[in-house]
Amino acid sequence: MSQADPDVVTDAVAAAEAVDESVSVYCGAGISTGEDLTAARELGAEGVLLASGVAKAEDPEAALEDLVAPL
Repeated sequence: MSQADPDVVTDAVAAAEAVDESVSVYCGAGISTGEDLTAARELGAEGVLLASGVAKAEDPEAALEDLVAPL
């Protein structure tokens, strides 16, 4: 996520707000580090979905700890 095109997230947030401002946007791809989580939040996502970034990590517990460190 932190390496991807940030316009994907900001455009999704803008599109959702154009339809209904109460809709929450979650970033569900490319979240594998705390830096990714912070980037998603700064781009307007209200949350993130976790899957392969944690499940496929060599040390899933350490991966989760890194993700929540910026919180």
